[in-house]
Amino acid sequence: MKRTWWKEAVVYQVYWRSFYDTDGDGYGDIQGVIEKLDYIKGLGVDVIWLNPVYASPDRDNGYDISNYYEIMPKAGTMEAWEALLAGAHERGMKLIMDLVVNHTSDQHPWFLESRSSRTNPKRDWYIWHDAKDGKEPNNWRSYFAPSVWEWDAATEQYYYHSFAVEQPDLNWRNSDVREEVYRMMRFWLDKGIDGFRMDVINLLAKKEGFPDADNPSSIHYLGNNPGIHDYLQEMHEQVLKHYDIMTVGEIPFVTPEDGLLYVGEDRGELHTLFHFEVADDMPTWDMLRYKEIQTRWYEGLKGRGTNSQFLNNHDHTRQVTRYGNDREYRVQSAKLLATMIHTLPGIPYIYQGEEIGMTGVRFERIDDYNDIAMRNKYAELIETRDPSEVLASLQPLSRDNSRTPVQWSGEPNAGFTSGTPWIKVNPNYMDINVERDLASPDSIYRYYEQLIALRKQHPVMVYGDYRDWSEGDAHVYAYTRSLEDECWLVVLNHADEESVFTLPDELGWAGGELLLANYADLADADLVAAEAGGDSGDVNGGGSDSGSDHGDGSSNSGDNGDGISNGGDIGDGSSNGWEIALSNLVQARSIQLRPHEARIYRVLRGR
Repeated sequence: MKRTWWKEAVVYQVYWRSFYDTDGDGYGDIQGVIEKLDYIKGLGVDVIWLNPVYASPDRDNGYDISNYYEIMPKAGTMEAWEALLAGAHERGMKLIMDLVVNHTSDQHPWFLESRSSRTNPKRDWYIWHDAKDGKEPNNWRSYFAPSVWEWDAATEQYYYHSFAVEQPDLNWRNSDVREEVYRMMRFWLDKGIDGFRMDVINLLAKKEGFPDADNPSSIHYLGNNPGIHDYLQEMHEQVLKHYDIMTVGEIPFVTPEDGLLYVGEDRGELHTLFHFEVADDMPTWDMLRYKEIQTRWYEGLKGRGTNSQFLNNHDHTRQVTRYGNDREYRVQSAKLLATMIHTLPGIPYIYQGEEIGMTGVRFERIDDYNDIAMRNKYAELIETRDPSEVLASLQPLSRDNSRTPVQWSGEPNAGFTSGTPWIKVNPNYMDINVERDLASPDSIYRYYEQLIALRKQHPVMVYGDYRDWSEGDAHVYAYTRSLEDECWLVVLNHADEESVFTLPDELGWAGGELLLANYADLADADLVAAEAGGDSGDVNGGGSDSGSDHGDGSSNSGDNGDGISNGGDIGDGSSNGWEIALSNLVQARSIQLRPHEARIYRVLRGR
């Protein structure tokens, strides 16, 4: 597979309205992102993904765009955006923008013209349909409403909306629409952005004839319809191939076989994708299911396309709450999940606040929630169910779990704003905040730094083959990444109790060098070594003070010819104290793991 900069990138998502507010209006802003660029760069991030900042009535937090060429005043100005782009580039980071072209706002001039009369030249820029037997043209649901159709009394037709009624879908069959979208894309690319995150890009093509669905509650019929690949290949030919950029498509309802059609390197469409077999289809942690998903996607794309790795974003509950333990093992669990995301095949994404282990929330009243999808669903369900029961059922997966403001400090409003925040701050900000994490050498933030540095220095983490060695284990996830003569073993105990992983003979284990671990005392442990091939040796986290405690859970050994040397050199002359004792070169055949423990080893192969 061809090596490229975007495959090697680590991406940091900025949901700007909850990031940092500089003018006291309670909303984050572009200037706030500028002021925190050094913080983002400190992690080792390569690419910033900026959520929509375009002009918008803001019914769906910027995903209802009324002008693609202007900046939303709430976010700032075009001059501020240009300063952000320049600031990111000056620090060696790239900036990708959200591309939202499945739909617009109902306040966009295109739609205002389209709905003005049936004969308007832009009528066909959106999808209009006559009533069927006096009601909606079919039985399809939208993401945010019971029907994809909304009646327009003035012109006596329905218009189509995959999301809120204020977000009418564009008609991609109209070549004028496509040309106008391509012109807009060139505008931003010519300004110097480095790519696009493409919002629900697989929804552009609609089913011919809009037939009724057998099961309307399963909305898979909204995406992956005939014609979608023609549109994306045209987009690539007309726009994308002319720029050195990164493209990632938000693509629900796909299998690996489907996904390869979007991101296959011989297809001329997109570079990588977000699939949602985990984030949408796995509401709580299921280790066996997760492993199966990872293996299936790896095999499906191997050598032909690139996956993306994420567990949370602005639409999905924070990962340590949803998929980890955000209570007694919050720190260890957050580090374990990070280890997994950054060592599995694909491009890793960090959602703001994830790097300090921010958690989800449980607001007591529906009025405290801003999520339009949740509020619409609540209004629909309370017609037949008890409101308190409905609220409780919607809270765990509300999008507002991930949209509370970034917790910068223990100051009022978590240091996010001097005004009233647009959404309530998580009450745990006194204990979980950036200020505390930066002050602690053993923090989650510091662990992310080390993890990302490893990825940057070792191609095996990016291009290495993947194999799961723990199939059938409901708690331990152990897998290798192998590239040429280099082999790394990642061992994760995703459980609230201890586990033991026995290394299979087939691995050829003759010992291992511990590179990184999420328990700080492991770097200071007297690791027990047994003879290679023996049955009795365990690698455990207890022991004496034979190693060097650096308080960060990381470790390294002498010069291995790979850019990491004894004393902390990481190939660039910088020193970060990554030293380990000889005891971290272990030959044990079984590994005893504490709750939510994560380790990365360089495997020493036997003859």
